[in-house]
Amino acid sequence: MRVELAKKMRIDEAKAYVAEKLGVEVSELNDVSVMREVRNDLNIGEPNARPENAFGLIAKARIAKLLDIKIPSVEKFRGMIDAEF
Repeated sequence: MRVELAKKMRIDEAKAYVAEKLGVEVSELNDVSVMREVRNDLNIGEPNARPENAFGLIAKARIAKLLDIKIPSVEKFRGMIDAEF
């Protein structure tokens, strides 16, 4: 949904875009085992995160960078960090 809104794409276009960025087939986006492996390889977090994996804003920031989209909470956090330095 984030890609649909950020890139102004229809759902099929957005799925193809995400699949391309993740290096998987569109049909694999719904495969839990494939996506767990992809998320771990890219260190972009997963629903049942392990201590060594990215989570929270770190995972969101990596997803935003990978998909070339803006996520409001990430942008707000970056603004807070920039204001401090």
